[in-house]
Amino acid sequence: MERKTINLDSIDAYNKLYGLTTRHPLVTVIDLKNADKCINHVRLNYGVYALFLKNSVACSIRYGRKKYDYQEGTVVSFSPGQIIDVDMDVEEIAPDVVGLMFHPDLIYGTPLAKKISSFSFFDFSEMESLHLSEEEREIFLDCLHKIDRELQHSVDHHSAALLSANIQLLLEYLHRFYDRQFITRHKVNSDVVAQFEQALKLY
Repeated sequence: MERKTINLDSIDAYNKLYGLTTRHPLVTVIDLKNADKCINHVRLNYGVYALFLKNSVACSIRYGRKKYDYQEGTVVSFSPGQIIDVDMDVEEIAPDVVGLMFHPDLIYGTPLAKKISSFSFFDFSEMESLHLSEEEREIFLDCLHKIDRELQHSVDHHSAALLSANIQLLLEYLHRFYDRQFITRHKVNSDVVAQFEQALKLY
């Protein structure tokens, strides 16, 4: 299938795809229930970090030749440089999906910038989405709420630090949740793409 490639190099580029409002140029809390557009059968070239919690939408996501295990109540994570194919079984405007998207420039010079590479769930080598328990889902949503509340505050010289700190809090929780999910699973890192990404990071 021939796909249109969309470059997600800014928050506004993503929001325009779904008819959402851009409140901050470098970060957004996503609630697709507010969308008035949808996209399907596209290839997304990510230039931002993104986390999505899916509650009901029927959708398959591929990275390379691998298919994400993207079921109801799961989180998927993307980082700059990843190219994702998106296919919805049934096109749905305003699906029940929430999440977070932020540009690398937002965390430049912050403690999170130094630590972002340690959050391995952004790497292709994980190859699985995160299945949240009900308690974990509540924590995820609470973190999103804190970030959204900060976005409602007028921008001042504390804004970037507070946004970065709250994003890091969410990522730390997700790191814990991933460890819980995969602690008994053997991590297979033989995939060529995963090896290439690791070699590129080392370089």
